[in-house]
Amino acid sequence: MKVYYFFLIFIAFLFSGCKNSRPKEEGDMPFQEKHRPQVHFSPAKNWMNDPNGLVYHNGEYHLFYQHYPEKPFWGPMHWGHAVSRDLVHWEHLPIALYPDSLGYIFSGSAVVDLRNTSGFGSEYNPPLIAFFTYHDPVAAEEGRRNETQSQAIAYSTDNGRSWTKYVHNPVIKNPGIPDFRDPKVIWHEETQKWVMSIAAGQVIQFYTSPNCIDWTYSGEFGEGKGSHEGVWECPDLFLLKVRNTDETKWVLIVNVNPGAPAGGSGTQYFVGEFDGRCFETDQEVTLWMDYGKDNYAGVTWNNASDDRRILIGWMNNWQYANEVPTEGWRGAATFPRELGLEKEGNRYLLTSDPVQEIEKLYGKKVNLKKMMISGTQSISDKIPFAKAPMEITLTFNLANKTKMGFPNKYGITLKNSKGEYYTVGYDNIDRCFYADRTRATGENFSSSFPSLHFAPYIVREPEITWRMIIDVSSVELFAADGKAVITDLVFPSDIFDEIELFAENGRIEMIGGTVNELNSIWNK
Repeated sequence: MKVYYFFLIFIAFLFSGCKNSRPKEEGDMPFQEKHRPQVHFSPAKNWMNDPNGLVYHNGEYHLFYQHYPEKPFWGPMHWGHAVSRDLVHWEHLPIALYPDSLGYIFSGSAVVDLRNTSGFGSEYNPPLIAFFTYHDPVAAEEGRRNETQSQAIAYSTDNGRSWTKYVHNPVIKNPGIPDFRDPKVIWHEETQKWVMSIAAGQVIQFYTSPNCIDWTYSGEFGEGKGSHEGVWECPDLFLLKVRNTDETKWVLIVNVNPGAPAGGSGTQYFVGEFDGRCFETDQEVTLWMDYGKDNYAGVTWNNASDDRRILIGWMNNWQYANEVPTEGWRGAATFPRELGLEKEGNRYLLTSDPVQEIEKLYGKKVNLKKMMISGTQSISDKIPFAKAPMEITLTFNLANKTKMGFPNKYGITLKNSKGEYYTVGYDNIDRCFYADRTRATGENFSSSFPSLHFAPYIVREPEITWRMIIDVSSVELFAADGKAVITDLVFPSDIFDEIELFAENGRIEMIGGTVNELNSIWNK
């Protein structure tokens, strides 16, 4: 019996060892779950929305974000935290700010107090200061909406690894406005003061301070300007140089939900002047940063070392944010974008392009030769790695469009064997870029997801270049030197692995292009 007993134990041990030593499947590997982005930041687990507290300090880009660490849907908000030295590879850090007796930790910003105006640090160790909105769930539940949201601060003297909340929070009490949130703070050199932009209902209010603690209301902007279909959120204010000139202009970003051109949440912007107290513009039309469905709450990094203005957004839409078909995690960020400003006629246009650090992810490369496109033509056989993640750049010749019999539409389609696809094109009749994701998912999780999106743009250039970042569950288009941008989520049953170019009712010449394999940011 003893021999038999030990024999059973030995067999059990062998099976146990076999089970534990089996090769890890894709779903078992960290950051390899179905639909998990491979070149975009996402939380290690559970819920993420707005990026917060973007600041560069001591060689690190800090990315805080709205985070519910317990569940993969919106809940009591914390500030999640990650850092990067190159804007593409991220290190997840412990949660930075937790809810407390004053409320949840809603969106905000962070600065380096280089002059130690706050007194929280020293001349040799200036503090990081985080500005955030307290959201009191008890007041909200009791219907006291005009008391629900206020502005508060916390500080760090160890490179953002630990934070101390100011003992006299809030630093700005609610002035009687139900929606009063998302403080973005900058240093205004001309007036030698800190400036805070706050979303207050459907306007942006401005406050100034000498020390980040004591704040004075200075004015507001927004009445009669831009889209007012929804609540204004997540403002940002910064100075940009106009491309190829010595002129500089102030840009005010305002996120709105709902009211975006593609439906749901989106980002509008205004170009004008700021005197340290209030913003003004003579802009009469509403301008949008992105015409896709899935770029919201974008804000920029303070204190960037090379004076670039770099933005990152939440890659989702409030129409279906809690329903997207991911497991264990939910929410991701757009690829970081460098912003520019270009003047066309009397109008200033904000441009967006992927940061140059994307080159750190380049793997194999294929150069596409010149080709005339008529009907539908697959290029997958030219690309041994024709699936996400990858970057595709295409340049089209528009100089001889009359002679060539220019097509009504032309563009690119990503497909899989299940009949699912995502198309980006240009419509020469309606003169706009468009995206078709009516069949870009294998799961019916929201009626708002299948959709067509349009980005108005009149092409006057003799050549035009399209640049696309294609990840497992997203496609970002940057065209016309970043003046036409479309960001969309996709959730195909199987990854798109077929690439087709097309031209309808005519033909167009593709002068050339490149396809770069993108290595996963999670590979160590």
